Amino acid sequence: MNVFDVELQRDEDDPPGYGTDYTRLAPELGASVLAFNVFELPPEQSVCPYHYESGEEEWIIVLTGRATLRTPEGERELEPWDCAFCPAGEEGAHKVTNRTTENVRIAIWSNRSQPATTIYPDSNKVGAWPPGKLFRLDDAVDYFEGEVNR
Repeated sequence: MNVFDVELQRDEDDPPGYGTDYTRLAPELGASVLAFNVFELPPEQSVCPYHYESGEEEWIIVLTGRATLRTPEGERELEPWDCAFCPAGEEGAHKVTNRTTENVRIAIWSNRSQPATTIYPDSNKVGAWPPGKLFRLDDAVDYFEGEVNR
């Protein structure tokens, strides 16, 4: 498959600021341990909110255009063929945004883990997959809350 020619799709329910076209190549190629996704970001759009994975490493590769990468160290612009590594954990937090007037195409390559958890520091949420749910970290409960000793 050619990453410049793949057919992209869009989730119509994406909120403003997160309207990107994408394709997930791994299932089409038969992969189950690694993920390889291609995203095309129109101007002023981001792939995902600022986040980090608890058990997955991600590589971001700019294919065309100039993408802005936010990390714990701040923001920097990536040019075509620049590659950034986002390790698992807080130090790997990231967000990719197109701050230019032209489309940007990137690839994100990562290992896959099941179950997976993602932390969103700006909104104080955690996501768990499966079941595909998001929770506020402030809603944390004690380990034994609601448990009955039988």
